[in-house]
Amino acid sequence: MSSAIALSLFLLACGCNRFRPKPVEKVYVAAPKVALHDRVAAVSNRVGEAANGDTLDVVERNRRFLKVKTGNDQIGWIEEHAVIDQKTYDAFAQLAVQHKQDPVAATATLRDELYMHVSPGRETDHFYLIPANAKVQLMARASIAKTMPPGYAALARLAETRQDKNGKIPAVPPPPMEDWWLARDSAGHTGWLLGSRLDVDVPDSIGVYAEGLRFVGAYVLTTVNDPQSDGPNHDIPEYLAVLGPPQSGLPYDFDQVQVFTWSLRHHRYETAFRLHPIQGYFPVRVFHVNTPTGSVPAFSFAMANGSDVSTDPATGITRPVAPRTITYEMIDTQVKRIGPDLAPIVIDRRTHGTAPKRRSGKAEARRRR
Repeated sequence: MSSAIALSLFLLACGCNRFRPKPVEKVYVAAPKVALHDRVAAVSNRVGEAANGDTLDVVERNRRFLKVKTGNDQIGWIEEHAVIDQKTYDAFAQLAVQHKQDPVAATATLRDELYMHVSPGRETDHFYLIPANAKVQLMARASIAKTMPPGYAALARLAETRQDKNGKIPAVPPPPMEDWWLARDSAGHTGWLLGSRLDVDVPDSIGVYAEGLRFVGAYVLTTVNDPQSDGPNHDIPEYLAVLGPPQSGLPYDFDQVQVFTWSLRHHRYETAFRLHPIQGYFPVRVFHVNTPTGSVPAFSFAMANGSDVSTDPATGITRPVAPRTITYEMIDTQVKRIGPDLAPIVIDRRTHGTAPKRRSGKAEARRRR
């Protein structure tokens, strides 16, 4: 009797599973726009359209084409390369969650429309298309080898076999590097953007003081009131700025720190403080500290303690192995070192600008055991 009941329950479960609807496969539009067609053929009719970021239900698959349904029930065929799958979509969502609380290193403006990638690299999966002139928040910088044209590797191997007139084999130059930024847009989308296609936001009033360098970040320290200025309510911001050489692949985020204060006598910006050259890293923090004369602006940043840095093999983010946190306060126009780390800042001008020794991920793991 019990066996018959068990068999009946098993058959009932099988029947329920047979009639249970299968989960709908979803894909997400990665192209700027994609047209839906009524058939897979050289001649077809356009029956709908989907835009970047839209969610589509997969109705049918046919080699490199998908029959999909949009949110407003338009059904048609699209090419598979125009969309990303659920796994890639989840990877972008995970990026947003992981870095939701990350401090913002700087803000930037896109020169033209640009895709967010799931990891640094032009050949990696991309999804969100950010429009030109959009503002984004930058959180971390990474450097990777630039994708070289086909045949570069073969030419490099050939060059290694050739000798010059002195019998020496010339060294093959490594492929050039390019910078990528982990960024977040106004909608909270998070991904990697190609650094050469965006400009860090810097006020024009201090941008003229670049002197051949590249501004990596600019932060308001405080404001002063100048009745002869044109600022709102005659208030003029004073800035902390970090700068670096205009090149990619550097093993540090910036190599110079400057403070621009406003001269009430000359009604212009003047450099009140400059620290250079250093190996500086984000985050840069601006805050206030209490002194006997009241609350004053202060700032801090990370700096390498020597030439030993570690590069994450997965992202290309370089960080110092034993970072120092350097802190300053500003009273009027005087910038003074404060904080627990008051040890001398050693500057080796002979080696600055050259790539310090980098540890691979595996070597770094062995060192920490």
